[in-house]
Amino acid sequence: MATVLVIGASRGIGLEFARQYAEAGDRVIATARSDEGLARLSALGARALRLDVTDPARMSSLGWELDGEKLDVALYVAGVYSTGSATEPPSRQAFDRVLHANVLGAMQAIPQVAPMVEAAEGRFGFLTSGMARIAGVSSSFGWTYRVSKAALNMAVAAAQNDYPRALMVAIDPGWVQTDMGGPSAPLPAADSVRAMRATLAALTPSQRGRFIHYDGRPYEGW
Repeated sequence: MATVLVIGASRGIGLEFARQYAEAGDRVIATARSDEGLARLSALGARALRLDVTDPARMSSLGWELDGEKLDVALYVAGVYSTGSATEPPSRQAFDRVLHANVLGAMQAIPQVAPMVEAAEGRFGFLTSGMARIAGVSSSFGWTYRVSKAALNMAVAAAQNDYPRALMVAIDPGWVQTDMGGPSAPLPAADSVRAMRATLAALTPSQRGRFIHYDGRPYEGW
């Protein structure tokens, strides 16, 4: 039985990760901000922790709450979307909201969680986006979101050097049918998560710190 941590599991992809790992018989620890999210996780049999990744005080307590754990799989799923373009500047409030959730939260989690992943010689996946790919970018749509996910990819690639016994990757879940992706997205959340679980299980040392598709294919020209 593996021990799995899902950061940002109140709904969508994070909740689906928690559901699938729990159904597979794994021990799941998962975080949510709201009472409703915590209740959904508890109903799955997960150990539910209240956590807001944009709250530095709460993030600093994560290591304490997980003290002594060895994590076979850890996932940073929490994230915020935005749709603005380069035709007008983002407000400071909007910029901070996206960058705090998508980048700063992950960077605060890594020093606390990665040693626990190393202890199990496990995998640490960070959900990014194909919109973060710099080569061939054809639109400024969602530019703050794009910037945040490109920064997350760099954070993962850089941090991997300090945690060599953990396999860390930035993984694109695809365009998924969630509140963020919308109903017209081609990929059901269950299919995306099933593929990502298989990809994480099959990671090799050559993929350390890489930016990959949900099915394990590498992104070329980050």
